[in-house]
Amino acid sequence: MAPVALETRKPEIVFNPGQYKEQSAGPKAYVKKIEEEGTEDQPAAAYKNYLPTWNPNQKYPPLKPFTHIEHGLDADQAFPELLNSAVEKEDLTPTIGSIIRGIQLSSLSSEGKDQLALLTAQRKVLVFRDQDFADLPIHKALDFGGYFGRHHIHPTSGSPEGYPEIHLVHRGAGDRSAQQLLEQRTSTVAWHSDVTYEQQPPGTTFLYIFDKPSTGGDTIFVDQVEAYKRLSSGFKERLHSLKAVHSGIEQAEGSRVRDSIVRREPVTSEHPIIRTHPATGEKALFVNPQFTRYIVGYKKEESDMLLKFLYDHIGFGADFQARVKWQAKTVIVWDNRVTCHSAILDWVNGQRRHLARITPQAEQPFETKYVAEDRQ
Repeated sequence: MAPVALETRKPEIVFNPGQYKEQSAGPKAYVKKIEEEGTEDQPAAAYKNYLPTWNPNQKYPPLKPFTHIEHGLDADQAFPELLNSAVEKEDLTPTIGSIIRGIQLSSLSSEGKDQLALLTAQRKVLVFRDQDFADLPIHKALDFGGYFGRHHIHPTSGSPEGYPEIHLVHRGAGDRSAQQLLEQRTSTVAWHSDVTYEQQPPGTTFLYIFDKPSTGGDTIFVDQVEAYKRLSSGFKERLHSLKAVHSGIEQAEGSRVRDSIVRREPVTSEHPIIRTHPATGEKALFVNPQFTRYIVGYKKEESDMLLKFLYDHIGFGADFQARVKWQAKTVIVWDNRVTCHSAILDWVNGQRRHLARITPQAEQPFETKYVAEDRQ
């Protein structure tokens, strides 16, 4: 028998629902009449102008590179506007998360927004209470968010009619589909950084609440800078030479399986496993189990083993995590470059959970040289 020439190919990513934990209920679970009018047991949506639509005619070309302006570099590090004498700041943990009261985000000047970008990078997650953000006209909210970068249009999520730049997190009244997830899994936690499959993933990110369960539905965050710092010097040094592939294929295919939309064809991107924040210079882990698929140059077993260690390190790191309990008129601002997060789908009474995310893109992730015994 003649020898057969074998072609060596880069490993292909194929759709496997087990790789991606879909938390979104999607259009199949959406009941417009209940959301707009309510029921005997559940009120109507508080912000009907933010109810989701899924328009199959929304199609967008591949994203093109753009030059990101890092406003944190221009900030006054004394934070004279953002943390003035009337503002109360309470840290949730030593390294991640602060609750801030006494200032309206919508009133910030350009200088105040610069300070917001820097403080978010430093504290990773900021929780602003008693905000008027949800009451702004949607275009005004987008104008505010657009200061921090180009708006990302999510390829699969619901959005308010006419505003595809708004990513909606919506689980409607009476929707108990999260329980189906628990038929096959032991937890609803799905650690991720948003849309890291893009060449330029998001940076300063905004999430604000409209309706929430009476209890439950919190959001948890993990400090990826502190996660990096906890590693040994030798381990850090080894990670600094590595890149990983992040994929949006599974998310898009999952949307198609649920007869939902795909606004833009999915992409994959290679990013360094350790990235550096342009404003703080801090180094952070940049992998997450929702979108990271494999380490470039490693065999499957090697890649799986190392990524599992990093995912476990992130997930078990309760001493560098923060859990945020939602209240009415809350806006959470986080830096997607140095955190992972997850919704907690722990309520079972069918109450509505409805939020909106504004997702400005940032720079392409980059790595700086490893420094021995670097505690930054």
